[in-house]
Amino acid sequence: MKFSFTDTIYKVGINPCVKVPFRITNRMVPSGGYIPVKGKINGYEFTQTLVAVKNEEYRLYVNGLMLKGSVTKVGDTARFIIEQNLAPKTPPMHKKFKKQLDDNHLSATFKKLTPYRQKEILKYLNHLKTEEAIVRNIDKIVKQLKRKSGE
Repeated sequence: MKFSFTDTIYKVGINPCVKVPFRITNRMVPSGGYIPVKGKINGYEFTQTLVAVKNEEYRLYVNGLMLKGSVTKVGDTARFIIEQNLAPKTPPMHKKFKKQLDDNHLSATFKKLTPYRQKEILKYLNHLKTEEAIVRNIDKIVKQLKRKSGE
C-alpha cells in the first residue's frame, strides 16, 4: 500500500532527513527495528530504509542521490510517496560474478563473508553501468577472495 506525505528536509548531524508520520509507519512491519521502503521524492524514485528513533517518528534519511534527483536541498519541503519494500533483501548475483566464483572455487569463501558484506558487494556490482567496469570490479573482488581463502 502506498502512502504520501509532505515534510521539510532537515539535518540530524550532517545527515538530511524527514520524519515519517506515525499514521504511515504504524501500518508497516519493521524488521530488526528498520522498515525497508521504496518510493518517490518529488517524483524521483528511491529505495531506502526507515530508521526508528526512540519516542519519535521513524526517520527517512535523504541521501545525496535523492536530493540531486528530486532537485531539493535541506530546508525545502518535498512530497514523498512510500511503500514498504517487500522485495528480497539480497540483490541478485551478477551472472559474470557467479561464473567467476564457480570457476575459481570461491563460492564458499564468498558465503563466509558477513551477510551485510555480501549484500554490499552484490549491490555495488549491480549498479555498475559499463561492461568494462563490471569485469574490472569482479576481477578485484575475486583477487580479494582468493587472498582470503589462502590461495
